[in-house]
Amino acid sequence: MNATHAHTERFEADYLIETPFDPAQVAEIMAGEQSSGTFVRVANETDALRERSRAQVIHIAELEPASRPSLSNAFLTRKGVTGPWRRAIVTLSFPVSNVGANLPTLAATVSGNLYDLGEVTGMRLLTLRLPAAYRQRFDMPVHGVRGTRAITGVARGAMIGTIIKPNVGMGTEETALLVRGLCEAGVDFIKDDEVCANPEHAPLDARVRAVMKEVRAYRDRAGRHVMVAFNITDDLDAMRRHAELIEAEEGSCVMASINWCGFSAIQALRRSTGLVLHAHRNGYGMMSRDESLGMSFQAYQTLWRLAGVDHMHVHGLQGKFAQTDQEVIESAQACATPLTADIEDRVLPAFSSGQWAGTVPATFAATQSDDLLFMSGGGILAHPDGPQAGVLSVRQAWQAVTDGVTLEQFAKDAPELRTALAFFGGRA
Repeated sequence: MNATHAHTERFEADYLIETPFDPAQVAEIMAGEQSSGTFVRVANETDALRERSRAQVIHIAELEPASRPSLSNAFLTRKGVTGPWRRAIVTLSFPVSNVGANLPTLAATVSGNLYDLGEVTGMRLLTLRLPAAYRQRFDMPVHGVRGTRAITGVARGAMIGTIIKPNVGMGTEETALLVRGLCEAGVDFIKDDEVCANPEHAPLDARVRAVMKEVRAYRDRAGRHVMVAFNITDDLDAMRRHAELIEAEEGSCVMASINWCGFSAIQALRRSTGLVLHAHRNGYGMMSRDESLGMSFQAYQTLWRLAGVDHMHVHGLQGKFAQTDQEVIESAQACATPLTADIEDRVLPAFSSGQWAGTVPATFAATQSDDLLFMSGGGILAHPDGPQAGVLSVRQAWQAVTDGVTLEQFAKDAPELRTALAFFGGRA
């Protein structure tokens, strides 16, 4: 079924489907629905037009059937269709010329109405592969891994970050004082919480000015820039305005809740600012937690990397969220892998959610890399001996894994790590 044509550039997508019908029949329906657009030939649809524009079925690999349908389906109920519920991996190939360098339409093409097809009781976009020339037509990360290291001055080793939560009620000055303490504690990166953007008790404009005053003062004292990811999630005009203020205040990073801003807004933001763009994925669980629905992280992060983001959240190992450690590992590996050969477009994987010194060994064992941002909220801010001890405990944990010794061994001469293991260990 290899129908790739030499005369037109194409991209490919893999899907998991579940259906009571022949998977080959359903694959052809998918190809038509997402390209030539309907289940029957329409007026003026010539063979030549169909050859040029129709998606093609490249491969089908049938899997073990399901014992019951994964999703309800009124279409099948009306028709009285029952199982067996056949499952398969389907690969489709799409002409680049159908889409062009249009990210929202690319997303609509590889997903879109496929989730609503009456023939399926399961549909999941797994992977997305792009030719190099096509990838180059989209935005690149401005900073990525190398740029973030350069700005923070962390030439080697994991970058250590934490999260402040002014949404719990802290005002502008309280937040600035907390940032001062965190800078002195030695963090490399501080980010806002995803649900705190521009609250009335700590307006973003005032907060940026107050926080950056402390960051600049610390830089002047210590000779080190601490990156602060201000959450500027809003409408596009507001995000641009906030980014301009952060640049004027000598900040280096903005954060946005990408799922709620949308592809077009993030692309426009990317093109209007040279700041590091920290992509927060909150809401991704609605696309990923059902194994028969939504999309896997490889496809998800591919689409968002085309918008030019620099950092991507991957959650954390042994963390507080629902994802398995294997999913977190695969997500980090996807971020660390160029989308196409010979193009440096890696983004920095940001580990968060329930992370502390005790989760460092699993993180290092899984990634075998320190090209990552390791963010610890409570694991730093709730350390019994204060945030500075919290930061030290995380750094000590990274030093231990680098030296090839256990945390317990290293903690014999590292009181901050020893306290963290005793305090957080019973809560993990």
